[in-house]
Amino acid sequence: MYSEIVLEHFRQPHNAGALPGATATVEVVNPVCGDILRLSVRAEEGRIVAARFKTQGCVASIAASSMLTDLLTGKTIAEVRRVSAEQISESLGGLASATFHAAQLCADACGALLSELKC
Repeated sequence: MYSEIVLEHFRQPHNAGALPGATATVEVVNPVCGDILRLSVRAEEGRIVAARFKTQGCVASIAASSMLTDLLTGKTIAEVRRVSAEQISESLGGLASATFHAAQLCADACGALLSELKC
């Protein structure tokens, strides 16, 4: 059901945990399944230099959150605006329609993050 990339990010998530000195922290919830993503980033000179997450949810949501932090780190704010649910899904080898909500949760977090950063 899950790709090897999804399973890798689920079993050994990248950038999990709190981020001391975060510039912005947002929390988004999927009202249908109840998954929760708390995303923290540190931005310096218009670029994301660190990203961490805490997710309560399914395998796909944890994996997508892990992938999201990999995708965000090093990106400019303008590049963050272009991060989409489709990009996150593709980065994980393509999520099935039943699990695509995980990628959408991450895209929603990006939108909330941009609002929090006032960009």
